[in-house]
Amino acid sequence: MKKQLSLAMAGVMALSLAACGGSSASSAATSTAEAASSTAESTAESTAAEGDVLDQAAAAAFAQDVTLTMWGAEEDQDLLREISDKFIEKYGNYGGKITINLGAQSEKEAKDTVLTDPTAAADVYAFADDQLNELVQAGALQEVQLNADDIKSRNTAASVDAATLNGKLYAYPLTADNGYFMFYDKSFFTEDDVKSLDTMMEKAAAAGKKVSMDVANGWYLYSFYAGAGLNLSLADDGVNTVCNWNEAPGADVTQAVIDICKNPGFIALKDEEFTGKLKDGTLVAGVNGTWRANDAAEVWGDNYAACKLPTYTLNGEQVQMASFSGFKLIGVNPHSANVGAAMLLADFVTNEENEELRFKERAQGPSNTNALAAASSPALTAVVAQSEYANLQRVGGNFWASAETLGSICVNGNPDGKDTQTLVDDAVAGITAPVTQ
Repeated sequence: MKKQLSLAMAGVMALSLAACGGSSASSAATSTAEAASSTAESTAESTAAEGDVLDQAAAAAFAQDVTLTMWGAEEDQDLLREISDKFIEKYGNYGGKITINLGAQSEKEAKDTVLTDPTAAADVYAFADDQLNELVQAGALQEVQLNADDIKSRNTAASVDAATLNGKLYAYPLTADNGYFMFYDKSFFTEDDVKSLDTMMEKAAAAGKKVSMDVANGWYLYSFYAGAGLNLSLADDGVNTVCNWNEAPGADVTQAVIDICKNPGFIALKDEEFTGKLKDGTLVAGVNGTWRANDAAEVWGDNYAACKLPTYTLNGEQVQMASFSGFKLIGVNPHSANVGAAMLLADFVTNEENEELRFKERAQGPSNTNALAAASSPALTAVVAQSEYANLQRVGGNFWASAETLGSICVNGNPDGKDTQTLVDDAVAGITAPVTQ
């Protein structure tokens, strides 16, 4: 144990000192982090041993005063303060004073803020998983070297994949609920009804009601093409997009989407329009994400339900709609003056207890497998059911505008009467156009 302690202290002290070198900070932090990793691997033969390593690392990290800055969503600030106070209580007896300053930063826009000046960014920050590649390429994410095996084992495989690039873990999984699925009023639809979009639209139209989806949005439009077996992915360069939506049956998928948008039982709504149409009684179902769960529950009460996405008709056959899956992650800035302490904080924020707390206070689905098993809600159950048909969102920057254009044409019923093959050819040409950097 004495040897373990001295090695862990040396490793984390090196981590804490590694951030002061401008452009060399990332490589320096990585090399010293590897020393800490080697220590962890040699001593962590069990869960108890992992805990010992964290304690030893803390003894090194907090022997002197440490100040950390952590960024998270504005609506998470109270939760993060509660977690930060527990962290200080846990690690505040090693001699130094621990100060954690919080800042409000949307996970959706974290990359743009961090990359403005990584050296000035927070020590620890939350971000959406689709930003991982660019953050790693910019040297703004420290590879997870302390307790990495435990982090991998305690989280869902999909969330670990989302935090991994080229076989290396670069972030700590935080949530596993950033996908979409079908909300519905179970007093209107049966469980069999919601298996088929055709059935749902037929019943809605007969009652003067609507089923909604934001078709003019690439995130949702993807459902139809991916469900039909077509490919959309990030190119090997990590910047551009590979897409074959213009191959068979892409033109037929496009016509199917146009037909859906023309159906009297369907309405294409932007996300911000969803709640209003819920409250005015227009909607009896709609495709959306967990962030609209409270709205649906408020309107439908005991009749609020959720399920995986339905099938839709393509060339006379039923095709299961696919989806993007998304995760929130916690990253450590390699430019931090206290990389070791920052790793300990990121590890703590994403442990089982605090992911359970996040679900309780913020209704966000845990990535931690134990916390996920203990969590229960219609929306989270639907996310898990849809995960079988979901893929990580990994696309280049030119996807979104071109997909939105294609989706808008479908929503408006193809007003220029273009051949659907031409429509999808034009869309793919835009999607796959080289990204200007």
